[in-house]
Amino acid sequence: MSASVITRLSAMSRWQPDARGRLARAALDLYEEHGFDQTTTAQIAERAGVTERTYFRHFADKREVLFDGSSLLEDRLAEGIGQPPATETPFAVAREAFARMASALEDRGDFARRRAAVVAATPRLQERELLKLTTLRDAAAAALGLRDVPEPTASMLAEVGVAAFRVGFEAWVSGGHGRPIADEVRAAFDAIRDAVA
Repeated sequence: MSASVITRLSAMSRWQPDARGRLARAALDLYEEHGFDQTTTAQIAERAGVTERTYFRHFADKREVLFDGSSLLEDRLAEGIGQPPATETPFAVAREAFARMASALEDRGDFARRRAAVVAATPRLQERELLKLTTLRDAAAAALGLRDVPEPTASMLAEVGVAAFRVGFEAWVSGGHGRPIADEVRAAFDAIRDAVA
C-alpha cells in the first residue's frame, strides 16, 4: 500500500462528529467547484473525510445529499396545518403552516442560497426539486383533508401553498427584501389573496 493511501485511510479512520452535515457541505462545495455531473460520491466522501461506504449509509445517491430534511419539512407542514383551531379559514391555516415550515430553513440561509444556485444550474436537480415540491403539496392536501377541507379545495389550496412557498423562497434567497423567509412566504400568500379578492 502506498504512503498516500495509508495516510488517507488513517485520516478517515478517526471518528469525527456530524458525518451527514460534513457530507452535505462537501457535496455543495464540490458541486459549486466542478459542477454536479462532474462530481462523484467518492470525491464527496473524501472531501468529508469518510469512506464512500459511509456516504451511502447516509444518502442513496449524489442528488439526495442536497435534499436532506425534506421529510422534516413535510412533517412540520402537516403539523402546522393540523394545529390551528377549527375557526380559522383554510387559507389562513395554509398561509401560516407554509410560513412556519419555511422558517425551518432560516438558520441555513447561506447553504440554501448556494444550494439554490446549484439546483438552478442542473436540470436533474431541478427535476428532483419539483418532486420534493409535489410531495409537500400532497402532504398539505392530506392534512387539509383531515381538517375536513373538501376536494378539490384542499388540493387547490395545497397548490397555492407550494406556489407561495416557491415565490417566498426565491425572494428570500435573492435577498431582495431582507425579510425572514416566513415573512416572504406570507407576503406571497397575501399577493395571491389580493389578486383574487
